[in-house]
Amino acid sequence: MNDRSGPSSGNEAVGTAPPRRGRPVVVGITAVALVALVIAAWLAVAYRHPRVAAAGPPSATGLARVRRQTIVAQTELSATLGYAGSYTVVNHTVGSAYTSLASVGATVADGQVLYRVDNIPVVLLYGGVPAYRSLQDGARGPDVAQLNADLVALGDAGPAAGALAGSDDFGAATRTALRRLQAAEGLPVTGTLPLGSVVFLPSAARVTSDRATLGAPANVGDPVLSATSTAREVTIALDASQEAELRTGNAVTITLPDGTTTPGTVVSVGTVATSGGTSATVPVLVRPTDPAATGKWDQAPVQVAVTTATATNATVVPVDALLALAGGGYGVEVAQGRGRRKLVGVSLGLFDDAAGLVQVRRSRLRPGQRVVVPGA
Repeated sequence: MNDRSGPSSGNEAVGTAPPRRGRPVVVGITAVALVALVIAAWLAVAYRHPRVAAAGPPSATGLARVRRQTIVAQTELSATLGYAGSYTVVNHTVGSAYTSLASVGATVADGQVLYRVDNIPVVLLYGGVPAYRSLQDGARGPDVAQLNADLVALGDAGPAAGALAGSDDFGAATRTALRRLQAAEGLPVTGTLPLGSVVFLPSAARVTSDRATLGAPANVGDPVLSATSTAREVTIALDASQEAELRTGNAVTITLPDGTTTPGTVVSVGTVATSGGTSATVPVLVRPTDPAATGKWDQAPVQVAVTTATATNATVVPVDALLALAGGGYGVEVAQGRGRRKLVGVSLGLFDDAAGLVQVRRSRLRPGQRVVVPGA
């Protein structure tokens, strides 16, 4: 009785069928034919679909609807958020020492103290003409006019407010009102305004640095403080080649350092280019619509999206739906019933990069149709 589980002896092949050489050839021919069919089918799709890459089969796709809506074109620019204006407060009075200075970061408003010399205050008043002389009875001019306007605004003019408003004459009404101001601020009550007792600046001053040293002698011409206005401002160093893209009055969207956005308006576009680095730039100023929304950042980098053009009632499709045609131009694939697709040529209008949309013109597309887009 033979034991089938036992080892064989010598070179005998127990229960082994002779090799069959015909089957591998059949399998090889079938595999080659299948690959050829796949390549042929893919080439047919690639020929019809210009965006299919030559290195592999088409990727998955999805569908998006053709819409009619307003579309805007925007330019993204790097900018800096800070405060408008730059002032240097210069001392015009002689004294033994500076005895106080406004703190860095403090805001000094109309009628408030900027600094003290020998403990006598130097007061901020609003005006565009810097103090350059002493003022007294008989003086006339724009510096007197701004003094009278301050006396009215601060409430020191009293019953004479109507007479002082708009007046550039230093008379009895000015003298009386000035005495009230001097008494309220701790200045010598003289009814005259010695040079150095006040500083005229266009607006409230936000102190950015103390230039003088407490206890140091006060000399005429000393820089005492550096300051800015309290107005918020965004500045853009615009490449001169882009100057034509911006106009005064352009609406913008400001993206703040924390990612939030707030609207603004272009208030000026420079006309004189400044060379620097590899290109020339022109200064552009943007005013935030809601200054409080910009926080307290100073010299902070921000992004500004400038709306340069708008198209209303535009036919739009996703930018991803565009196909570059082999013969030039662009088209989109329109999904039809039962899985069919039709290539439709389009002419391009505005691009809305933020929304990822493009306006299409002179095409047969209708709102509600579905176009092919790359899918997940």
